[in-house]
Amino acid sequence: MTQNSFLGMIRSSLRVANRWLLKTPDRALNEAYEAALRIKSLEDSHFGGNRVSAYSGSYSKSAQNYFQTELNKYLNIIKIRLIEFKASRSIVQLSNQSLTEIQLDQSTDLPTINVIDQPALILKKLRFVDEVVARYEGQDPTPPPLIVVSEPNSISTNNRPNSIKPLPSANESPRPAKRDLKSITDKTGVLPRSILETVDRIKRELDPQAEQEIVQDFRVSKTRTIVSLRLILLLIIIPLLTQQISKNFVVGPVVDHLRSDSEQVSTFLNYEMEEEALDELQRYEQRLRFEILIGRAQPREEPEIIEQVREKAAEIEQQYRRMGTDAIKNVFSDLLALVSFGVVIAASKREIAVLKSFLDQLIYGLSDSAKAFIIILFTDIFVGFHSPHGWEVLLEGASRHLGLPANRDFIFLFIATFPVILDTIFKYWIFRYLNRVSPSAVATYRNMNE
Repeated sequence: MTQNSFLGMIRSSLRVANRWLLKTPDRALNEAYEAALRIKSLEDSHFGGNRVSAYSGSYSKSAQNYFQTELNKYLNIIKIRLIEFKASRSIVQLSNQSLTEIQLDQSTDLPTINVIDQPALILKKLRFVDEVVARYEGQDPTPPPLIVVSEPNSISTNNRPNSIKPLPSANESPRPAKRDLKSITDKTGVLPRSILETVDRIKRELDPQAEQEIVQDFRVSKTRTIVSLRLILLLIIIPLLTQQISKNFVVGPVVDHLRSDSEQVSTFLNYEMEEEALDELQRYEQRLRFEILIGRAQPREEPEIIEQVREKAAEIEQQYRRMGTDAIKNVFSDLLALVSFGVVIAASKREIAVLKSFLDQLIYGLSDSAKAFIIILFTDIFVGFHSPHGWEVLLEGASRHLGLPANRDFIFLFIATFPVILDTIFKYWIFRYLNRVSPSAVATYRNMNE
């Protein structure tokens, strides 16, 4: 019994030690990342985003010594923890995970999607730490004051030693810092990059686990596609079903009851519907008299013509009453459909992350000519030369759907402003994001657009 207890204690101790060792890389990297965040906080709070220096800011000597002490403390923490991270990573054999791994929990009726992006998160933290540390490498702790003169029209500020760089956001990976003191060998490497990539590809193909990784990647891609398509269908089908069901079975009976019981309810919701009804009645009467005059219809007395016109007026009145009732139903049912759309969005945060990854791979995986074609197609449809006519038709259709008068001044004002704003957003997206992700696609877009 004593021997079994002793062996159990040893096994328990080994399990605890094993768990501690497995968590050492993440723990060391998190501490280094936290120290880098502290340095960035000092820079943003007291030095206007520039590096911590005795020549930056109007602080006393004691305050400067305090800042320098804190800086050295955090730099030492980063140095020690990065060494610990590299050493522990070389010892611990971590499982290879794809850049985007999707796990489905089948314990419930609706699978739960977990989006795991551990390698990208590790790279993001390492890049941010390197970016912060790079500002203090190869420089004397007390350098002479440096005056940086930047051109007013300069766009890129990455090459300036004291440039202000924001913290990395959730959707943007921090860019690695560019060091001023780099040799040509450090920048280009001893061997061409293509040769190194070829060697890496051969190593991956010879890896015994390569086949399993390919199968796993295919399963992940298949799951991502299924989840994304299902979310898109839910975003389309659920609001449509909500709109139709609420209109026919919830809102519809209430509105029909209120408008049928009240004799004082107006037939027309706006003056445009009234003008359309009067024009239709007038054309009917004129057509009737014209056919009698040319002999296509039998001659009738004036009372008979008036009685026939009165029947047509009653028919038109019922028609426009139904149109008004239907417009009121559309207002409330569309609101309920919008609420259901918001509920689906709020309840599908994980699925939305998967959908975003799916769309990124789908869009950025296209060829440069395909990207340029899609951009030109969308810009010409929504902000092109003929787009005002399309916007006018859409706005008039929406106003008719909701029973609102089509205000021509509002429509013209909307057409004069909104496409311009949309065009500016398109150009900013091309300049800010697409130009960085796929410069060749931007060049192809400009050539096709010209």
